[in-house]
Amino acid sequence: MVVFAIHFYQARLEVGANLREHPAQTFDGIAIEHFAAIFRYKDQMNMHLKNAVSTFTNFVVITHRPKYNRSMKRLQAFKFELQPNGEQQRLMRRFSGSCRFVFNKALAMQKALYEQGEKKLGYAGLCKALTGWRNDPDTLWLGDAPVHPLQQTLKDLERAYTNFFAKRADFPRFKKKGMGDVFRYPDAKQFKIDQGNSRLFLPKLGWVRYRNSRDIVGVAKNITVSGCGGKWFASIQTEREVEQPLPTATSAIGIDVGIARFATMSDETFIAPLGSFKKHQQRLARYQRRMSRKVKFSNNWKKAKARVQKIHTGIANARKDFLHKTTTTISQNHALVCIEDLQVRNMSRSSKGTSEQPGKMVKQKSGLNRAILDQGWGEFRRQLDYKVAWNGGMLLAVPPHNTSRTCPCCGHISKDNRQTQAKFLCVDCGYENNADVVGAINVLERGYRLLACGESVQSGRSVKQEPTKATQAVFV
Repeated sequence: MVVFAIHFYQARLEVGANLREHPAQTFDGIAIEHFAAIFRYKDQMNMHLKNAVSTFTNFVVITHRPKYNRSMKRLQAFKFELQPNGEQQRLMRRFSGSCRFVFNKALAMQKALYEQGEKKLGYAGLCKALTGWRNDPDTLWLGDAPVHPLQQTLKDLERAYTNFFAKRADFPRFKKKGMGDVFRYPDAKQFKIDQGNSRLFLPKLGWVRYRNSRDIVGVAKNITVSGCGGKWFASIQTEREVEQPLPTATSAIGIDVGIARFATMSDETFIAPLGSFKKHQQRLARYQRRMSRKVKFSNNWKKAKARVQKIHTGIANARKDFLHKTTTTISQNHALVCIEDLQVRNMSRSSKGTSEQPGKMVKQKSGLNRAILDQGWGEFRRQLDYKVAWNGGMLLAVPPHNTSRTCPCCGHISKDNRQTQAKFLCVDCGYENNADVVGAINVLERGYRLLACGESVQSGRSVKQEPTKATQAVFV
């Protein structure tokens, strides 16, 4: 698939190719969509003057399918709820506790070596230390857990260190009991899947039944067992060869995310927010107050904690279901999706400050942070990323600055253009529209610029930007 963003002076388009005698053998189809002008008064090459405004801009998608088949490997996870008996539940809690103990002990060892000025151990050194822990009389109970999940825990710690030094994550932290109960079987030779009888064979657990909601497609590579809200789940990662996808849709869309509107499209449609946490906020606070009045770690406290966990699980499941349905619809209906490159972690950072420099409007900022996190913008982008690719499309993330303050008609940038949260009125040309719609239009325009010339706009100026992975993969 080849995607072009083309700027024309006349309402005429001619596409020619002398690759073969019959053009039908070369291109499967050419789809043309009309959009607003990309470069406004002056394009990226400075080719024409202000009064020479182009007639229209076309988004051309040329699909080409060679005679040979191009395949790609797809990694996909299938998650099911497990139905273990009482003994299997106890064993899974013990296995996850062993993995947590190994992670914390290895992290403490690495920190001690760093404080002593010695070099930290690699994965091989940690595995050798794990063998010693399993033979140590004080920790012989580690031998009751399967060894491969314990080794995978050490790999997770090594990956956490790598992400920290690459400035992709914070420094690894110690794990707490009851949070992140998970262990993984990395080798397909260790487990068995019996889909006909809806059961899994896991080492030192035996056959475990699961809720077989759909068929598992592909070759199983590993299984991750996790506990959440009093239930246990198995995520089976598979690998299979699929044909290189071609987009069935030919349209492009820009998306502006927000609080009042979850997602506003450049075609002036929008998706209302779910507000899963806001709907259950009062009920959750009531159960949390009841839990705070109980004696910690007593039986009544554990019952109250289970009720709070159940509410949190329902909130998370509703949000996840909403995001999956929304991203699936968008990825199936559009070949090019442009979104803002938002730094959600920075946007939702607390403004409390310190005792020397206390923050301002802390209560209002706390409510805004809660609303931002309730939307799930990061998960929305993550799901769009792989779903658009699975449907043969492309996802572009553009700089978000001044998208709601730039006039899509004349290009004037001013804070006064956005008079209220929802109303946009250009003080230069008088263009009026919803502020979120204006932001979505500008996001789509910047996506065109990035796709066509590898350029973006910063503070009203055209700045050269290195092509991203998505823009380098224009030809599929």
